[in-house]
Amino acid sequence: MMTISYEYEGALYVNLTNRCDCACVFCLRHNGHKGSIYADDLWLEHEPSRQEALDDLLARDLPSYREVVFCGFGEPAFRIDDICWLADQLRARVPGLPPIRINTNGHANLIHGRDVTPALKGRIDTVSISLNGATAEEYCAVTQPRDGVKAWEAMLDFTKKAAAYVPHVVMTVVDKDRTPEDIQRCRDLAEHLGAKLRVRAYIPD
Repeated sequence: MMTISYEYEGALYVNLTNRCDCACVFCLRHNGHKGSIYADDLWLEHEPSRQEALDDLLARDLPSYREVVFCGFGEPAFRIDDICWLADQLRARVPGLPPIRINTNGHANLIHGRDVTPALKGRIDTVSISLNGATAEEYCAVTQPRDGVKAWEAMLDFTKKAAAYVPHVVMTVVDKDRTPEDIQRCRDLAEHLGAKLRVRAYIPD
């Protein structure tokens, strides 16, 4: 049975794809892991259809979670249209639905060749974007995006645009090997784009 949704610290995480356009140096996927501290096996036999994902979510007691998070073992923005559809379905069907968040690398507009941020309005409460560095060079070294520096620029642009449509836009950095000065540079950049910075603890293998 493949894992479409899984619980972690009171939130429900939704795993829609294993596709990703990055190869982040700290990603658990590199080291032969099929899962993480969150769930044992997050490799999907196939990408669940919209309806499969909806059925999985509606079988949960959704109001009991503090948040519904589109995340998983891949970049959820590959399925941004399906996420928007699911958000509409859940909002229409589930009284007391908790806030909806997307954890993303911020490459949605690059992936789809269009600006998807207006579609997030009224559907998504929080977008959390992996910043991973205060300069293009640092970002590319850590994130190893398929599109190189273009991906860095796309991520910054996505963050700025998302801030116009989504109530909470957060950028994150992992604290591994970072000085306070590094963190401050990242914080300044996030605030300049209309986002807040969250520093995440590194999770070793």
